Amino acid sequence: MKIILIGIQGAGKSTQGNLLSKELGIPYLSTGHIFRALAKEKTKLGRYIKEVMNAGYLIPDRKTMSIVSDYLKRSKYQNGYILDGFPRTIVQAKAFRNGIDKVIYLRVSDKEALWRLSYRNGDDRNDETLMAIRKRIELFHKLTEPVLDFYRAKKALIEVDGERPIGEIYKEILDKINTK
Repeated sequence: MKIILIGIQGAGKSTQGNLLSKELGIPYLSTGHIFRALAKEKTKLGRYIKEVMNAGYLIPDRKTMSIVSDYLKRSKYQNGYILDGFPRTIVQAKAFRNGIDKVIYLRVSDKEALWRLSYRNGDDRNDETLMAIRKRIELFHKLTEPVLDFYRAKKALIEVDGERPIGEIYKEILDKINTK
């Protein structure tokens, strides 16, 4: 099964992606994790990605498509995957030719996302300044919401209220991917 997780930063995509990965036996791949790893590299690409992310902007479509396509060619992703953080623009959604089965939208308000992110601990993430987060939320509404309409029109979109307890969200996702 090939699943895409879409949601505003802080919606719980990583949490649900990891739970679903264990349950379904398919790997979880986060473009955010990929980009943060690349940003740590002392390369021209790494420095570029770091600057773009720290400013709160999205990596350009062509570069994102290239990086994601290269990852998905790896053997571990041949039998399915859970992809988080891609596609983020309508250009990426239309160009992505990978036979997606389900697109899960974790719906969370801006206020809830900001609250969650302000209390998130863990990874030392330089791309999570308040200014960068606000910019990313703004870009989500402007660039990623049309992606939801694209998948809704294809009857692939599953919308889930992401402001409930993790277990409830997880159960609803499993119920909906197993019945549609």
